[in-house]
Amino acid sequence: MTNQNTIGAATALDALFKPRKVAIVGASADATKTGGRPVTYLLEHGFKGEIYPINPKVSEISGLPCYPSVEALPDTPDAAIVLLGAERAHLAVRELAERGTKLAIVLASGFSEAGAVGQARQELLRANAGGMRLLGPNTIGAMDLHNRIVLSASGALEGKNLPVGGISLASQSGGILGALLSRAAARGIGFAKLASTGNEIDLDLSDLIEYYAVDDDTRVIAVYAEGIRSADRFRAATQMARKAGKPVVVFKVGRSEFGARAAVSHTGAMAGEDRVYDALFRQCGVIRAERFGDLLDIPAMLATARTMNGRRVAVLTSTGGAGSLVADACGMGGLDVPLLDSPTADHLSRILKSDEPVNSNPVDVTLAGVKPEVMTAATESLLASDSVDGLVVIVGSSALAQPEIAIGALTKGARSSQKPLIAYVSPDAPDIVRQLNLQGIPAFTAPETCAVALNAARPVAVPSSAASTRTLPPPPDLGKGTLNEAEAQELFAYYGVQVPQQRVVQTAAEANAATRQLGGKVVLKVLSKAIAHKSDIGGVKVGLTPETVGVALEAMAAQVSKNGAPVIEGYLVQKMLTGGIEFILGFRRDPQLGPLVLLGAGGVFAEIMGDTAIRLLPISEDEARSMIAELRLSRVLTGFRGGPAYDVDALVKAILAFAEMGESLGSRLTEAEINPLFVMPQGSGVVAADGLAVIE
Repeated sequence: MTNQNTIGAATALDALFKPRKVAIVGASADATKTGGRPVTYLLEHGFKGEIYPINPKVSEISGLPCYPSVEALPDTPDAAIVLLGAERAHLAVRELAERGTKLAIVLASGFSEAGAVGQARQELLRANAGGMRLLGPNTIGAMDLHNRIVLSASGALEGKNLPVGGISLASQSGGILGALLSRAAARGIGFAKLASTGNEIDLDLSDLIEYYAVDDDTRVIAVYAEGIRSADRFRAATQMARKAGKPVVVFKVGRSEFGARAAVSHTGAMAGEDRVYDALFRQCGVIRAERFGDLLDIPAMLATARTMNGRRVAVLTSTGGAGSLVADACGMGGLDVPLLDSPTADHLSRILKSDEPVNSNPVDVTLAGVKPEVMTAATESLLASDSVDGLVVIVGSSALAQPEIAIGALTKGARSSQKPLIAYVSPDAPDIVRQLNLQGIPAFTAPETCAVALNAARPVAVPSSAASTRTLPPPPDLGKGTLNEAEAQELFAYYGVQVPQQRVVQTAAEANAATRQLGGKVVLKVLSKAIAHKSDIGGVKVGLTPETVGVALEAMAAQVSKNGAPVIEGYLVQKMLTGGIEFILGFRRDPQLGPLVLLGAGGVFAEIMGDTAIRLLPISEDEARSMIAELRLSRVLTGFRGGPAYDVDALVKAILAFAEMGESLGSRLTEAEINPLFVMPQGSGVVAADGLAVIE
């Protein structure tokens, strides 16, 4: 093939969104068929470039010359849509690559999603592309609404005069792309660019995010994800978007915990797939849409570029019930609906012709009448208030008769301030919703969505992602499989985590001698690579003395044997720790997103408590501290209710040490865990009182 050097992603995406010449391989003369749609849509939506339909059976399609093959084209297309089935698509891809086309969009399904046969087809497709880039297969294509370029077969393009705006969408599903486009059009919400990546044989979500980050028409990036191919690429792409001031909103489908089922450690059980995605999105400064509808509502809010600089919300209403619904939803969403300050209350009393200051919130204008001048003045007054960070205006049933009053008041009021201003449309009034959105006023039909939108408009705090610059120590010599506790603690100590004084023993007499050497009370534990959770089988005894440890060892041996445990390797006599708070510190290599660390409330109830924080590697000191702050248990560390303060700095160092251990060992380390990790009083450090590690 002539095109041996791989074309850069940015160049390929320029060909996708800014083509001058487009080929349609397998174009149909029947506009009602999928194969007939791309040519029809390009013409109907006003594409100004050259269109080259390819079909050896016809000479003309929609008034355009139709060519028998790629070779017969009068010029090289920038991009091509391949409409052939999975069995033949690779042939067209090869011809396009040889011709020098920059990008091919492969719509057909029947590739990797269809089992081994489909996977073989996909590999053949990739091989035939050479240096040409691919979108798909199993995609619906892409579109740039600003420039009226639609390289797609989506039925959503049947709609005329689609609203144009600042939201760009990257979707792994073609069907979802069409659904969002049609829903947005019905509500008056405008998109800039849209593309579906399908099976992501080549170009993926991260490529699109990077492209949108530097796109002049894009203000907000919306992402529909079924999975992320590379966490590192995704982090780099979203960092580009963040630096460009473009928020990224992601809806991640598939909240399965399948990945946690085979885990050995508590960490593996608690760091299920969805929780790891939560951590990734948090580290990237991405807003996670909890509901599918939020993937449209939140970007519509953010596209206004209005920032909610606090939590205080005012509600302006002409219907008490709807006002209460919104106020309650805001309160449940963590926002405040405070009483208004005196200057605002006095100003509103003059507007509403009230004898008393109007400091109540929601502000009800019913008695003053729903008049344009009243609604506009009240809107402007609330937006100007020092006690208000964002405003919700209720559009009640009276607007059905006079929609211009509500729409006019909101649009005029919006000009007076850059604070978030949204509408809650209480009756069923899709025309009013559409008109408000077209005017740049986000309009919602559920009170809960108002709270979601205002929360999304608050600044997103992202901890510094600069990882430690410390040189990683060379990995120690390790065995394979699950290490016993003594071996695991030796590994942790190697990376700088303090472990307690302890002795490995085999007999009651050795346990007695070890206890005398350590002094004070001890903990006795069974030692075995095959026992991950010793307490479950009676393999842990605490508070033992030289007089009781030998008897306890013999009783433990009998109990462990009775419980059917595997052959043990000995016993661990460990100096008993007191005065600390129990945490769990874990490491896991997620099969899809890579290595992570987990911190949480520890002890035997670790999984039940569910008080955990997760970060993907690498992490910085800022991120380690943010993990601690995220826990409910963190309140105890700083001296809760007159109690002592604990060694937070030492806990931060332990988190970073675990992260460095994961980076140093690479793919050899599958899981590791300290539970409990005792955080001692301030200045006394932390101690790993138990340990588990799994080595590949």
